[in-house]
Amino acid sequence: MNQTATIEAPDSSNTTSGLTTTNAPFIETAQERGELFIAQPYDLYSEDNQEAWRRLYARLLPRWRSYAHPRFLEGVENLALSAEAVPRLEDINRFLAPLSGFEAKAVSGYVPAYLFFDCLRRREFPTTITIRDKNSLDYLPEPDIFHDVAGHVPMHTDRQFSDVLVRFGEVARQAAFRAKAMPVREERIRVVESNIKALARFFWFTVEFGLMRKSPGSEELRVYGSGLLSSFGEIEHAIESSRVQRFPFQLEWVINQYFEIDHYQPLLFVVDSFADLFAQVERLERWLVDGKLDSVSPGEPAINEEDLRSFLNASITES
Repeated sequence: MNQTATIEAPDSSNTTSGLTTTNAPFIETAQERGELFIAQPYDLYSEDNQEAWRRLYARLLPRWRSYAHPRFLEGVENLALSAEAVPRLEDINRFLAPLSGFEAKAVSGYVPAYLFFDCLRRREFPTTITIRDKNSLDYLPEPDIFHDVAGHVPMHTDRQFSDVLVRFGEVARQAAFRAKAMPVREERIRVVESNIKALARFFWFTVEFGLMRKSPGSEELRVYGSGLLSSFGEIEHAIESSRVQRFPFQLEWVINQYFEIDHYQPLLFVVDSFADLFAQVERLERWLVDGKLDSVSPGEPAINEEDLRSFLNASITES
């Protein structure tokens, strides 16, 4: 298991950028040292960072009340998220522990796919600690603490949803097991690339951009995906816009459907309930074992070398 690093925080009086996304000396230092799991240096958040959180929270709260799934709203209350300040992860984890056993773990940057999914299996959520610039609130191609903590973590307070994440991590682990058993390198690489693509698409259309019926069998839809929950414009667009196609979740569609990250999503999938979502993850695992994820359709997301190596070189134990 990766240990949390203890990096000496620079004097905040000499750090004007604080922990702003793409402009955080503390993060740059951690990355230069090769330290992925780190401590959250809370004193480095600047007043501009805190203002960015306040603006984001104030904008999203009315839309959460209108469009978010009730379990998400319960999660916001259970975490005691503040509208006034960037949360301390130690406080978040104190609330999470008795509810689902999940833990938010601060990271310095990108987490390779297998490591990320395996963290979920262990009830750990890699969490970005930087926050977007207060003058650029609408779109950010990379995650920040608002996306991760305000978008993802309230759902982690729910035991059913957190169990979905754990089971998904187990599916990723099974994919790595299968890869190690393949004797021909070229075939192993081809299959793993296809498996990662299928897993990424499933994660995208559920955990990131999923819709769910407000109650089983209801026609009323609510948002549970973090990418929607952390986007001021897209959360409403996902529910109200006539430009969005909303289909009942079909696994064969999802694993073969490419997506692009730089615009509002034109296609979303609806699950009936959290029990339905868990059943879909179980089905995903059966399809993996049966080889149905070994030749999914081409297209986005592209699989980078770091993600591929993370599966091919995964250190798999019985824990």
